[in-house]
Amino acid sequence: MLATLTRRHGQFDACEDAVQEALISAATQWPADGVPDNPYGWLLTVATRRLTDGWRSDQARRHREATVAALTPVDEHLAPPADEVPGSDDDTLTLLFLCCHPALSPPSQMALTLRAVGGLTTGEIARAFLVSETAMARRITRAKQTVKAAGLTFRPPPEEERAERLSAVLHVLYLIFNEGYTATSGPDLLRADLTTEAIRLTRQACRLLGTDGEAEGLLALMLLTDARRPARTLPDGTLVPMADQDRTQWNQDYVQEGLALVTEALGRSQVGPYQVQAAIAALHAEATSGDDTDWPQVLALYGVLERLAPNPMVTLNRAVALAMAKGPHEGLRLLESLNDDSRMTEHHRLDAVRAHLLEMAGDMEAATACYRLAAERTDSVPERRYLLAQAARLGGEGHAEEDESR
Repeated sequence: MLATLTRRHGQFDACEDAVQEALISAATQWPADGVPDNPYGWLLTVATRRLTDGWRSDQARRHREATVAALTPVDEHLAPPADEVPGSDDDTLTLLFLCCHPALSPPSQMALTLRAVGGLTTGEIARAFLVSETAMARRITRAKQTVKAAGLTFRPPPEEERAERLSAVLHVLYLIFNEGYTATSGPDLLRADLTTEAIRLTRQACRLLGTDGEAEGLLALMLLTDARRPARTLPDGTLVPMADQDRTQWNQDYVQEGLALVTEALGRSQVGPYQVQAAIAALHAEATSGDDTDWPQVLALYGVLERLAPNPMVTLNRAVALAMAKGPHEGLRLLESLNDDSRMTEHHRLDAVRAHLLEMAGDMEAATACYRLAAERTDSVPERRYLLAQAARLGGEGHAEEDESR
């Protein structure tokens, strides 16, 4: 809907406000009146009216738009024009590229796209970037102001700009997928709406761009990772770590498509970070069990990834691979390099990985303490319950009840 309004009227920031106001109207009216037969048509009409109301400073436009709006009832059977069907791939990709315009800084590109196209909340985006929610709110506001001040129009990027803006687009899709696959907060471990949308948009990007190795690598990574989704939780929502998952439940269609894609991508172009991550996911997909995983090869690939795209999460994952390949004490030594990294000192994953490696090393008391600390630091209910259960299993039963009161 945002893409449709922006294409018709421009003024990205005003259109986003109108969409939000239409959704608020639906949230208050639909519970009482019922969901209309055509929710999209209803929302589009209401959002258009909100835009009309916001253009009062322009007398001619106000008169013209107000007349059209006044003659158009909010009809629950209203159908949008044929070129404004929700989910238009061209419109969505155009909106993606608009949000990733060179006039915006890379952090602003990602934040704005996650907000406008991915639908993530400011808090979710802040956690994805490892910054405060206040700082992220300011970043998104500045990005909207930049779009407005630069007079950016709703159209596909020129050919000469496409490669530059593709990098930001792929990173944004990657972050959307990650937030969906392991939600940073809330009662559910995953959000299938986000992973499904990220995969759909990445497929469209691959079709639009042709044989781009990194776009194909990203799609392969998403498919190979999302293939595990059916086995990641028990019926009651309990988290199941990959080592304990029933791999017969993995989506084999996704596995086979992902393996074929990563093979093609690695053989076609210069290797990039998404291709390397997809190759790691492929090794997990090909293993019949956790013990059967080729951990030395996984470790080698994380070494390549750390050279291509160094960041603390890569180091954290490399520590796990190092522990599996050469022993837990090696992994724990690598984790020490993250102790002073401000992006990780309060992040629950560092404590969770340290707990796992300490348990592998036989230090149950220290592992229990780290599991509890990790549980305190996560906003994800399933992850917290899993971490507290691990602490209880190692001897901290009395603390397991704390989760139920939070």
